[in-house]
Amino acid sequence: MNRKTIAAAFPYTVPVLMGYLSIGIVFGWMMSAAGYVPLWSALMSMTIYAGSGQYLGVSLLSTAAPLADVALLTLIINFRHLVYGLSMLEKFRGMGARKWYMMFSLTDETYALLAGVEAPEGVEPRDFYFAIALLDQLYWIAGSVIGAVAGALITINTQGIDFAMTALFLVIAVEQWQSASRHLPVFLGAGGTLVCLLALGAENGQFLIPALGILVAGLLLLRPYLEREEEKV
Repeated sequence: MNRKTIAAAFPYTVPVLMGYLSIGIVFGWMMSAAGYVPLWSALMSMTIYAGSGQYLGVSLLSTAAPLADVALLTLIINFRHLVYGLSMLEKFRGMGARKWYMMFSLTDETYALLAGVEAPEGVEPRDFYFAIALLDQLYWIAGSVIGAVAGALITINTQGIDFAMTALFLVIAVEQWQSASRHLPVFLGAGGTLVCLLALGAENGQFLIPALGILVAGLLLLRPYLEREEEKV
C-alpha cells in the first residue's frame, strides 16, 4: 500500500473521520472518568474496535460484570457484523492475510463505505479497500486517545456524556425512517422491545435477546408481505 492509495482512499473516509473523532473522544473521556489510563482506551480501540460495544464495556468494567454477561451482551450488540462479513466475502477475495483484518474492521460506517465504493482508475482495489478500513480505525483510535488524555487532564462532570452514542443511533434511525417508504419493521422492533422491557426489566440488558428474537421471527413471517409492498413502490 503506497501513498497514492492512501491519498485516493482518504477523501472517502472524511465523513467517518468527523464522526469517529467526536464519538471516540467521548469513549476515551468515559474511560478516563472510570479510572482507566489512556493506554487502556487505546488498547480497547485497537483490539475490540466496536463503538457501541466499547461504550457498553465501560459500564461493564466499572461494575465488574461477570465474563459470561460480557460475552453474551457483546455478541448480541455486534451480531450484525456476521452478516457484514458474509456479504463482503467476494470483495475481499484475493486479499490474503489482510482478509482477516478486513473482517475485523467492518464497523457500520466502514461497511457502508466499502459496500458502495469502487477503487479509482489506477489504484489497486484490494489496497484501496484496505486503506479505507485502516484509516477508519486510526481515526477511532485517535479520538479515543484524545478523549482519554483530555479526561485525565480536565476534571468535569461526565454524567450523561455516554448519550452521544444514543444520539448517533437516533440520527441514523431518523434518516432511515425518512428514506424508507414502509415503517412496519420499525413498529415491530419498537413494540417487541417495549414488551420485553416491561416484562423482563432493563437489568443487565436481559430483555435484548427476546426482543431480537421477536424482531427476527416477525420479519421472517412478514417477509412475503413486505416484499409485495416493496414491489408496489
